[in-house]
Amino acid sequence: MKLILTYTLMIYILMTIILLFIPLLNYHKQMDREKNSPFECGFDPFSHSRTTFSIHFFTVSLMFLIFDIEITLIMPIPIMKKLMHLENWMMFCLIVSILLLMGLIMEWKEGSMEWK
Repeated sequence: MKLILTYTLMIYILMTIILLFIPLLNYHKQMDREKNSPFECGFDPFSHSRTTFSIHFFTVSLMFLIFDIEITLIMPIPIMKKLMHLENWMMFCLIVSILLLMGLIMEWKEGSMEWK
């Protein structure tokens, strides 16, 4: 039993050493200006720093976040059916659906969903 534990410990140590030195052998780690620069949301890091920010990009990202939050509200609806009375559950589903459709129609009519 003690011999098995010793071999297991040696294998763990050997694997740890191997996994620590593998990145040192990687020849694709040539650093250049592009790889060292941070990637920011839609900005070119090597252009002039006073360029204007695209408001449309910002509104599309906000719509994505809003629809993401709406999905988190929709996901537990089937589970809630077991916990609520049928009438209350149907009323909740109807209210959530109407709110989501109203938001979608408002954004559609406003034209913020069209990529310009």
